[in-house]
Amino acid sequence: MLMSTWSFLKRHKRKFIFTGAFVGGVYLLGKYAQWKIRDVQEREAAEYISQARRQYHFESNQRTCNMTVLSMLPTLREAIIQNLNSESLTTLLKNKPANKLEIWEDLKIISFTRSVVAVYSTCMLVVLLRVQLNIIGGYLYLDNSVSKNGMTPQAPPDVQQQYLSSIQHLLGDGLHELMTVVKQAVREVLGGVSLKQSLSLQELEQHLNQVRAHVEEDCSASLRKPLSWYMMPDEENTLTAQACGLTENDVATIKLLNETRDMLESPDFRTVLNTCLSRGFSRFLDNMAEFFRPQQGEVPHSSTADSLTHVSLPLAKIIPIVNGQIHSICSEIPSHFVQDLLMIEQMKEFSANVYEAFSSPHELQK
Repeated sequence: MLMSTWSFLKRHKRKFIFTGAFVGGVYLLGKYAQWKIRDVQEREAAEYISQARRQYHFESNQRTCNMTVLSMLPTLREAIIQNLNSESLTTLLKNKPANKLEIWEDLKIISFTRSVVAVYSTCMLVVLLRVQLNIIGGYLYLDNSVSKNGMTPQAPPDVQQQYLSSIQHLLGDGLHELMTVVKQAVREVLGGVSLKQSLSLQELEQHLNQVRAHVEEDCSASLRKPLSWYMMPDEENTLTAQACGLTENDVATIKLLNETRDMLESPDFRTVLNTCLSRGFSRFLDNMAEFFRPQQGEVPHSSTADSLTHVSLPLAKIIPIVNGQIHSICSEIPSHFVQDLLMIEQMKEFSANVYEAFSSPHELQK
């Protein structure tokens, strides 16, 4: 019996060896497949958790952006009012001075200038903070992700503070230059318009478009500084001012400033800023439209939109209305004006792209 069994095994030895190898290979292949599947699942789970964490951090960062904008609007408003002080002129008018007409002319220019400047600077503040805080937010996400590896932080607290303080240019030199340019444009467009001349809302819009053309088209023709300059100074001036004795934090800050400047000069940024300006001036005109509505019964057979074209107000009556718009435009209490800007879809997409670019690991390789 044993001999016949041994003979059988001997005759079919190759088959048994092949079968054993095959079965063993299938077993090992199955184990490898299980390990590979488990590895892929673990990596997918880790990537999902990472993406969810990054998405949560991004959304939290956008809320911080919104709150920062609102917190800075009173400072911006006070800076504009202080430099374009119409209140002193209205006080003079109450005393019925001999040069009343001259004061009214000054009030006309200042009132329109400060409302137009308020629209420009508020839009600039919104988009600039979106860029700065999403760059910082991206680097902070990276710092938190790699902190356990002992790598040098990209944005330590001192660098953050130094970098974010650059917003003072928009509230200082940039704002003063913007006021000068806008005031000149307002004087060219409205300087010759009589205080007694009546303007419809449509005519008012045409005048505002002419002011914008003077400010923006002259920039594109290189006759004036580009709009981005009002938000950040020229690179050469920044580097010259910090050329001596640069610390490690100074170098990191300059890197952030240069990256921000690149963003401000990009076509995507210009598109977002132009969209904000269009929305901002549209909302400004919507606010003005409330004062152009006809009295009940004046235009009974017209729709609201059509009826607005039939109403005209003397420029002297429009001036006080324009003058007061700064309190709506630069309001720290969420107003329709600021909410419109914060909810612009292009703004959200651009913010996400900036955050994505600076929260990706390849930033650490630079």
